[in-house]
Amino acid sequence: MESVQTFGRKKNAVAVAYAKRGKGLIKLNGYPLDLVQPETLKFKVFEPLQLLGKARFAQLDIRIRTKGGGIVSQAYAIRQAVAKALVAFYQKYVDEQSKQEIKEILLAYDRTLLVSDPRRCEPKKFGGRGARSRFQKSYR
Repeated sequence: MESVQTFGRKKNAVAVAYAKRGKGLIKLNGYPLDLVQPETLKFKVFEPLQLLGKARFAQLDIRIRTKGGGIVSQAYAIRQAVAKALVAFYQKYVDEQSKQEIKEILLAYDRTLLVSDPRRCEPKKFGGRGARSRFQKSYR
């Protein structure tokens, strides 16, 4: 069975995409991708599909699971997982030239579609209420 499994990350959110040969279904946590809320994040999630066209996704079924983070982080993780899944599938089961073509289109538009953002939350330290801020100093 032809299938690949990839992941996308943003902050604490992780999205795992499982792509296999099929008839073009894309599901997120068991629901169609069209039901993503709010509307503004739907555009972000659909970016890989709009950039590459529905034809490239026509023979693929993609199932996505998300965990952690907030809704915006999850949306960014989803779009990265979908883009990486398509690239990995084309590399493994189609041909190298079309994979390279897809990769160039995605990287020209937005690098975070394929490369994870390394920024993470800095841990809190003692002597203050956050990672960098300190409690106010008092002399009396």
